[in-house]
Amino acid sequence: MSTGSDQDRSEILQGTLDLMVLQTLATMGTLHGFGLARRIEQISEGSLELNQGTIYVALLRLQQKGWISSEWGTSANKRRAKFYSITKAGRKRLHEEVENWERVSTLMLRFLRLNEE
Repeated sequence: MSTGSDQDRSEILQGTLDLMVLQTLATMGTLHGFGLARRIEQISEGSLELNQGTIYVALLRLQQKGWISSEWGTSANKRRAKFYSITKAGRKRLHEEVENWERVSTLMLRFLRLNEE
């Protein structure tokens, strides 16, 4: 994943990629890894660039946690591909993470607006 500097890259990776993957699968339905990476890049409006290694490590991690499942199928260009779907446990985790991000975002906005008071 690339956003500019190595520091930016590591900050974005800390837990946010998992949330992006879960949200994308919850919204879009079943996707293969390449399609999922391109959709996340599209939503970021060019702010993120995911390489195959980054997305597939995240997918493996999420699958090991039971938050997504996978099955083999055929992509639109007639190639064999692994397709990923969010699980019930993944939806629960997504809901928890969204609530957490909303709390953290609200808190950070309070601090960032201190000089406006």
